[in-house]
Amino acid sequence: MATLAADHANTAPPAPATGVAAQHRLLVLTELFLPTKGGTAVWFDEVYRRLGAKDIHIVTAEVPGAAAHDRDHPNSVHRLKLERHWWLRPESLGMYAGLLSRSLALVLRHRFEAVHAGRVLPEGLVGLVAARLARLPLVIYAHGEEITTWRQPAKLRAMAYAYRHADRIIANSEFTRSELLALGVAPERITVIHPGVDIQRFRPGLPCEDLRRSLGLTTPDRLVLSVGRLSRRKGFDHLIRAAARLREARRAPHVAIIGIGEDRDYLQGVVRECGMEARVHLLGHVAPEDLPRWYNACDAFAMPNREIDGDNEGFGMVFLEAAACGKPVVAGRDGGTGSAVLHGITGLRVDGASVEEIARALERLLFAAGDAGVMGWNALERARREFTWESVAQRTSALSRTHRERGTT
Repeated sequence: MATLAADHANTAPPAPATGVAAQHRLLVLTELFLPTKGGTAVWFDEVYRRLGAKDIHIVTAEVPGAAAHDRDHPNSVHRLKLERHWWLRPESLGMYAGLLSRSLALVLRHRFEAVHAGRVLPEGLVGLVAARLARLPLVIYAHGEEITTWRQPAKLRAMAYAYRHADRIIANSEFTRSELLALGVAPERITVIHPGVDIQRFRPGLPCEDLRRSLGLTTPDRLVLSVGRLSRRKGFDHLIRAAARLREARRAPHVAIIGIGEDRDYLQGVVRECGMEARVHLLGHVAPEDLPRWYNACDAFAMPNREIDGDNEGFGMVFLEAAACGKPVVAGRDGGTGSAVLHGITGLRVDGASVEEIARALERLLFAAGDAGVMGWNALERARREFTWESVAQRTSALSRTHRERGTT
C-alpha cells in the first residue's frame, strides 16, 4: 500500500498552540452548529470554544443530539426551532423572527463586543439589525457557494445589502473574496481566514488494515477515498468513470465514497454503467472515530469538484483532513480549492468536467514513483503549519481585538 502512514507512524503530531489568550464576549448567530453534520458546523464549534467561555453566546438550531452536545460545551448555546413554512412569504420568515427575537433579548442582557453571523442569510441580515440597535460591530462569514447560487432577485439584493453593511467579512478562500468584490463589497472590509483541521484527530499512523480487508483489498491494491455529500458538483460520478478508465489500462483502483445525499441512486447507476460494482464502494455514513482511519487506509484522496449551474466548492475542508493524514489529493479547479490544495505541491487540481484529466491525475498519484509520497508529506507539513484550529481561532480573535481597541464595545 503506497501510503505515508508507515513512514510516519512514530511521528507524533506537534503539540497544539497555547490557545487564544483573550476571552471574547460575542453573540454568534448560526443555523449550522454541531451536532449538525458538515464542515461549517465543525468550523464554528472548533473556533468559538477556543475564543471564550460562557460569555460567548451561540444562537443556533435545535437538532437531534443537541442536548448531549451542549451539556458540557464551554460556550452558552441557545437552541431554537428554525423552520421554514410554505405558507409564509418568504418561507424563512419564521426563522428570521426567531433569530431576531432571541438576539435582541441577549444583547439587552449582555455586554457583547461584536455580533458574528455564520452566513449572510438569514443570520447576517438578522445580525445587522441586532448589531446596529446595540451599536456593535458585525462580522459575517462568506463561504462562496451562497454567492454563486442564490440568484433570486430579492435574495440577491438582501445578501448584497448585508455584506456591504457588515463591518467585517470573513471569506473562506481567495475565490470567495473575489466573489465578494464582484458584489461591490469594499476590499478593506474582507479578511480571508481559511477553515482548519484537527491534527490530533486526523493524523498518519492510525490502524486501518481492517478497513482495507472489509473491502476485500490486498496489499498491492490501490484505494482512492472520497468524502462529502453525494451531490453532483462534488464530482463523484466522474471519479468513478476515471477509475473505470484505469481499469481498462489494467490499473484499476478501488474507490470508497463516504457520504449521503440526493445523488446516491444516480451514482449506483454510474457504477453499473461502468461495470465497477466490484471496485466502487458507497459506504454512506461511517462512525466518526473511523473517518480518520479511512483517510489512513487510502493511497490518495480525490474529490474532483466542478461547477454545476453556478454551484461551486467554496474551499473543501475534506482536502485538509486528507492532508493532515499525509495523503495527496485530486481536486477540481473550480471554486476555492486552490486555497486548500497547492497544485503539484500538495496534490493535483484538474478540470473536474474532464474524465480524462481526472484519470491521468489518479494514475500519477497511484502509480508514478515518488510523486504521491512527496505531495503527501508536503500536505502534512502544510496542514500542521497553517491549518490547525488554534491558528484559525487566533486569526479570528484578532478581528475582535481590533474592535475592542477601537472602542466599539
